[in-house]
Amino acid sequence: MAIFLVAVLAVAAALSPVLLGAYANNPILNILILVLQIGIAWNLRQVLRLSPEVTWMETYQTERQRVASLPPPKLLAPMASMLAAREAQSRTDLARFTLSATAMRSLLDGIASRLDESRELSRYMTGLMIFLGLLGTFWGLLKTIGAVSEVIASMSVGSGDLNALFEQLKSGLAKPLAGMGTAFSASMFGLSGALVLGFLDLTAGQAQNRFFNELEEWLASLTRLSSGVLAEGEGSVPVYVQALLEQTAENMENLQRILQRGEDGRAQANQAVMSLTEHIATLADTMRTSQQLMLRIAESQAAIGPALQRLSEQRRDQGYEEATRGHLRNIELSLQRLLADAETGRAQSTAELRNDLRILTRTVAALAEDQR
Repeated sequence: MAIFLVAVLAVAAALSPVLLGAYANNPILNILILVLQIGIAWNLRQVLRLSPEVTWMETYQTERQRVASLPPPKLLAPMASMLAAREAQSRTDLARFTLSATAMRSLLDGIASRLDESRELSRYMTGLMIFLGLLGTFWGLLKTIGAVSEVIASMSVGSGDLNALFEQLKSGLAKPLAGMGTAFSASMFGLSGALVLGFLDLTAGQAQNRFFNELEEWLASLTRLSSGVLAEGEGSVPVYVQALLEQTAENMENLQRILQRGEDGRAQANQAVMSLTEHIATLADTMRTSQQLMLRIAESQAAIGPALQRLSEQRRDQGYEEATRGHLRNIELSLQRLLADAETGRAQSTAELRNDLRILTRTVAALAEDQR
């Protein structure tokens, strides 16, 4: 469009003397025709207004989280509101958004009607340019006919002076020629303006058709077609039955997502139970080892007691009583240390078991809540 406008301006600059002369023949009608060239700005606006719509659509396809930061679209306003309502219903699974064939067709029909409405003014301006050119033509022809009739009526051949008759005819033809200039200048400006507006309207229509085709291809990738018996006679299915089937399909998809989340939660619960079982087995092994250690300590005490008593009796008179008491004291301290370590291990194992049981209880409660 810009290249075409530059070419038109270059041709107008090259033919400026001729155009200025033609413009002077009928300045009132010609200035009205030139004012109507505002249709050029209108056609440019029709193309430029597609840019935010394309930006919104591409952002929705690639980075859906940034759509809220963009200004709301105007041509795609119905589709944007419907997509926003759909996302509000299923925020957990936005990638599986689908449309029915009827919904896609209604969306495309609404957008096509909006695009056609935006081009009606441009078409009207193109037709108005042609009409003004024809109006100037008929106006100029009427002036020409009236001037010719006046020339013929004012001619007199009775004097017989051919020079005077020729001068009278030449002066009388000025008005018919001015009328012809009015007619042809209005036709030239009107048809040239219609040519410019028609080409710009054509290019604007091509841009809108390209936008519409890309939108249709994207929506076609999101469309879910019917199958089976309904697909053979889809046109005869009542509207409420089709709406019921679509709602049923959506409910089944939601149920499938809920079941999937339940399976995931059940798998996590199974893993938690297995981990708890392993901790309980480890705790049981620790307690069993502690019991064996305590039995060995008791057996050692039972075995050492008589020997120590005999040793005490034998060494009582030899001065070793104090040394024996020292050894007994050391043995008693060692036994107390072993008992303290055993109690500490038992308390630590009991605390770990309580933590694991608490985690298992929370997991089971969360799973029950998800299933409800």
